[in-house]
Amino acid sequence: MTLLPAGAQADSSTLAGSLPLKPSVELLSQAPAAANQQGNQVVVNGQPLTLPWRLRAGRLGLADFGLLQDFGFELLDSASPSTQPVRWFSDTVAAPIVLNSWLEGGYRFLDITDLAQRYGWQIQPSGASLRISVPVVQIQGIRRSRQDWGDRIVVDLSGPATWGVRESEGEFTVILDALGANPANVSAIATQPGNLLTALQVTPTANNTQIRGTIDRTARPRVSTLAGPPRLVIDVRRDDLAPRNITWAPGLRWQQQYLTVSGRAFPVYWLEVNPRQAGLSLRPIWTDPVTATGTAPLITTAQRWQAAAAINAGFFNRNNQYPLGAIRRDGQWISGPILGRGAIAWDTAGNVLIDRLALNQTIATDRGQQFPLQTFNSGYVGAGIGLYTPSWGPTYTSILDNEVLVTVVNDQVVSQQPTGASGSTTIAIPANGYLLAVRANPTALTALAPGVRLSRQDQTLPADFGNYPQIVAGGPLLVKNRTIVLNAAAEGFSESFATQSAVRSAIGVTDRGTLLLVTLHFSPGGRGATLPEMAQVMQQLGSVHALNLDGGSSSSLYLGGQLLNRIPRTAARVHNGIGIFLQP
Repeated sequence: MTLLPAGAQADSSTLAGSLPLKPSVELLSQAPAAANQQGNQVVVNGQPLTLPWRLRAGRLGLADFGLLQDFGFELLDSASPSTQPVRWFSDTVAAPIVLNSWLEGGYRFLDITDLAQRYGWQIQPSGASLRISVPVVQIQGIRRSRQDWGDRIVVDLSGPATWGVRESEGEFTVILDALGANPANVSAIATQPGNLLTALQVTPTANNTQIRGTIDRTARPRVSTLAGPPRLVIDVRRDDLAPRNITWAPGLRWQQQYLTVSGRAFPVYWLEVNPRQAGLSLRPIWTDPVTATGTAPLITTAQRWQAAAAINAGFFNRNNQYPLGAIRRDGQWISGPILGRGAIAWDTAGNVLIDRLALNQTIATDRGQQFPLQTFNSGYVGAGIGLYTPSWGPTYTSILDNEVLVTVVNDQVVSQQPTGASGSTTIAIPANGYLLAVRANPTALTALAPGVRLSRQDQTLPADFGNYPQIVAGGPLLVKNRTIVLNAAAEGFSESFATQSAVRSAIGVTDRGTLLLVTLHFSPGGRGATLPEMAQVMQQLGSVHALNLDGGSSSSLYLGGQLLNRIPRTAARVHNGIGIFLQP
């Protein structure tokens, strides 16, 4: 690797040859101020990428998801969090590539210093941007064949080349830093019939070659590399999932593979987390720390909270983006439980409780009257009294017609404000108090007159939930004491919800005390899982207790900058999740 000073130009004539190690070290020693640099943009052969990078004492690290997505590195199974074996046009037996790694800012950085040196990459940091000049190799041929499982495209190369994949439903583009495709060869393979590959186009540009495929919507491309000679292999198949078992950080393992239930194989992606691991913690996360309302892609929410990993969690109203279930962080309720639905609770010691949860809350006047509270900071509304605190946000907007909003400051009623149609009235929530939204309850309105002093009491059911500072609800409960206890109707879910097949998210706890954050996608060419099938998957993974989470398009599993279980553009916005935080 040659490290060029800011403002210097890469000499393209040197890219074809190997470079000695010493120049990069000497340049760094001449400019100690630049020895530690970092940023979030990498420009590879003129192509800008959003990718965190770190330069530490002459060693260059790139976030692992970028090496996977934009450079074409395959992450192999690993048992140590400090090293990561990779495949990149290499023989994993005769000449394995093992990169050192470190954690920082919610990402895992892989040290590519020696690899970049080996292949003649030139590196030029400039502020928050890093320019990488990679040798552009020659395409020596492109082949295409039909297989029993789908279609295969093989690109023969003169040397290793960086590449990346861009996907949307029914199509893909492989961007390959190689030139020289023979037009006659390209024309011939474009007209060949395929199984799952219905159209193929190879387009040369000034700096790269783009291979575009139109494919059956049940298929995806699996791209890999081979050595001796260097080849890029694109397999279009329905069973596209490559198994992985990677120790990503101390106490955090990333796994994925097919699991079979009901005679059907499902792709399952999960993180196994040790909540007792020093430097690791789990916390509820939601869209905006200053309000309980709103939605965002899980990637956005995780990065906003600086979580290293996350899974989507509780339900919400897609129309008004209000929460529909319990969220408690560091002992403070952000939103209360509804309908006795299943929830997971945990503490800093690694203790975990999974069960159905209710919260009995009452307000009492100084005149001896008591009233139950229907909900706490919730989008689940009906006749009764709803409580809204500053955790809801700075203001509250009426949800139902004809609510009466009672403002309480320092435990004393100060005003009542009638509303008209839903959404017509917005008032401030006092920082030193709360609002009571009274809905079709004239008796309570009479009792909650200005000047009346109030007290509040609450009790979790089961009572043990009250001992846990962190709680997130989902539902329904899937597994209790290793037994499937699924009863969707008992938790207020509709029959259609209970019987449909869908992409799924769930969380479980094993007999080792580790947590399993699990997502499941469509079976190859088929459907998603039913709730009973998801319960069986959680049993197979070793769950003693397990809870279903919001699924379908909400299902998202995030790790260090990427979604593991789906193409990001297919993931819906979600309200909340469970984040994993790491101290390096």
